[in-house]
Amino acid sequence: MVKQAGVAAWLVGIAALVALTLWCGLDAVGQAIASIGWGILLVVVVRTVTVAVAGAGWWLLFSAKLRPQLGTCLFLRFIREAINVLLPVAQVGGDVIGARLLTTYAVPGALAAASVIVDILIQAAAQFLFAALGLLTLTALGADHALARSTAIGLAIAALLLAGFYFAQRRGGQRILQSIVPRLAGDREWRVLGTIDAVYHNLAMIYAARSSLIASSIVHMAGWVIGVAEVWIVFACMGHPIGIGEALVIESLMHAVRGAAFAVPSALGAQEGALVLLCAAFAIPPEQAIALSLVKRAADLALGAPGLLGWQMLEWRRLVPSYHGAPVRASVLPARAPIDPRSRIGRAKG
Repeated sequence: MVKQAGVAAWLVGIAALVALTLWCGLDAVGQAIASIGWGILLVVVVRTVTVAVAGAGWWLLFSAKLRPQLGTCLFLRFIREAINVLLPVAQVGGDVIGARLLTTYAVPGALAAASVIVDILIQAAAQFLFAALGLLTLTALGADHALARSTAIGLAIAALLLAGFYFAQRRGGQRILQSIVPRLAGDREWRVLGTIDAVYHNLAMIYAARSSLIASSIVHMAGWVIGVAEVWIVFACMGHPIGIGEALVIESLMHAVRGAAFAVPSALGAQEGALVLLCAAFAIPPEQAIALSLVKRAADLALGAPGLLGWQMLEWRRLVPSYHGAPVRASVLPARAPIDPRSRIGRAKG
């Protein structure tokens, strides 16, 4: 049922994207994209950096003794992103698959699950601060008060949702998390990650490492800020240069809308509508706003296609016995079991 709803949302999103593009005019949008030229490649480079930074933020959550190799987290972060933006799943489906894939690198399932759950929260919290910075910048630039007011209301709701997600990770919210995550990601993916008690035991260990949480938060925030360059580059190449402040507002509030539309695969339609409204606040024509969105989706595809290929390679290696002699088996940490610090993490089993 959840998968069918995801496909339906995906199709509705595609229809909305097509409708907005036709409304702006195919020729006008095509000319705007053509004017960007090599700037599209620069956007892909910036996107590569931001995804890699997000992977580093995830890696920092592990303690030094239990930390996978940095390259492992970077690789799996690209796979997580690819699944979330290219497949008809909710925007957290790739994260649960990423946790399962991490178990093929000798990381216990419960630790892998806990690390991804905390990583999602920290990234969302950093995105909230990024959006708040965008709202402050929007107000300072003297933009439409109605837009600022609706943004403030949206951020207030987001703050409540973030608080709810955090408390769901404490012992009192155990049943809530256990009922929600399998529905979004599928029971098969969740079962590999171990018992809910073991996951909560590892959540407590991660939250106890305050320095790692702070470092991860700073890195994730840096990743959001770096993404502002995408907007600035696109409009500069289209001959409609804007300031860093305007680019910050557009990028941050666009991602706020994407976050609110997390149940819609890749926020199809929601991203385009948000960009048209945000760009209008700075007198940017709608065809250029749609062009920006399509360039961003081109970057999704440029990074997502190799990510999906990497995912299938890992699945093939795990399932085909003849690869390296035997299939990779996921380790699952028993509830409240101590983790052996001598375990070697980060090298794929084979």
